[in-house]
Amino acid sequence: MRERRRVIEGTLVAAALSGAPSTLISLRRHRAVGPAIADALTATRAAGTLLPPGRPGLGRGAVAHIGVSLLCGELLARTLPRRRSSLGGAAAGLGIGIVNLMIIGRRFPRIRALPLAPQLADNVAFGVVFALVADR
Repeated sequence: MRERRRVIEGTLVAAALSGAPSTLISLRRHRAVGPAIADALTATRAAGTLLPPGRPGLGRGAVAHIGVSLLCGELLARTLPRRRSSLGGAAAGLGIGIVNLMIIGRRFPRIRALPLAPQLADNVAFGVVFALVADR
């Protein structure tokens, strides 16, 4: 088992940086910062619908994101191999993204409306960043 402090660090850093891929994709698509930030805020608000009573919101989305990140960090800490953990983190992140977005998330219209590929890229980034930080 990984050291608890490293797991927490890995989870927090991964949660903070995991939105970078979708933000960069949005920035490239829109060629402007404003719409890219709006896309990121839309995704955060959509995450808020996971919490009862299912209303979107930035604060609710941040809480949901932290909760999901803590669960995913714990899952990764318990399942990722020590060798080639960043590769395992990428694969696990993709798997987590598929479950979160295509199985659980499809029941939530605002999550279902998000572009799938950028959101999956964010999940892959979470897994890679978690592994790199937790196993350094």
